[in-house]
Amino acid sequence: MNKKHFYLIVDTETTKKQTVADFGCVVVDRSGRLHEQFGALLHGHFGRLPLFSNSYLPAEEFFSSQMVHRRRKNYDDMIEAGSRSICSPQLVNLYLSRILGQYDPILTAYNLSFDFGKCANTSIDLGIFSERFCLMRAAHRSICLSPEYDYFCRLNGHITKTGKLSRTADTVAKFVARDCYDSLADEPHTALEDARDYEAPILGEILKTRTRNELLELCK
Repeated sequence: MNKKHFYLIVDTETTKKQTVADFGCVVVDRSGRLHEQFGALLHGHFGRLPLFSNSYLPAEEFFSSQMVHRRRKNYDDMIEAGSRSICSPQLVNLYLSRILGQYDPILTAYNLSFDFGKCANTSIDLGIFSERFCLMRAAHRSICLSPEYDYFCRLNGHITKTGKLSRTADTVAKFVARDCYDSLADEPHTALEDARDYEAPILGEILKTRTRNELLELCK
């Protein structure tokens, strides 16, 4: 088994104190097969610190201040249903150490510097993974440069307020799954689901035409 063909995709949802409230990750291989998935709410951060919000956003925007109660209720419902539990950063680190030993994966995230920094603020150590690249940068330098992506964004209205093509994980994932575009919901902004259902397909699409070494070089 070639361990270098495994990838750890990490995603976080954060607090107003720039720490992690919701941590999620998946391990996939080059073919896109899911080998591991993990999601947890962080003790001492979730529920104790307010979820990130932006008071300048319109009320209907997901990260607006008005949406915080709805987002918190969604997490409470997940706890009630058993799809999320609360654990310490130390337990997350134990899990990541086991993943390192078992798979020796390449670390990635959609905006890796953001997730890396917020994990560091929460005592979650992503630095144990020696090889890493930014999935967002890889997508911007491959998928988002294609004429097909340009056409898709203009056809479906994925244009920013400044008139540029949207390059969010939600938009790129919808492009990857464009054959079933009408049935794909918006990115839920819960860490495990974002990593598994949106970012993993983006990585899979890039890996159709890029080798591991090309990805690492592309994102330097």
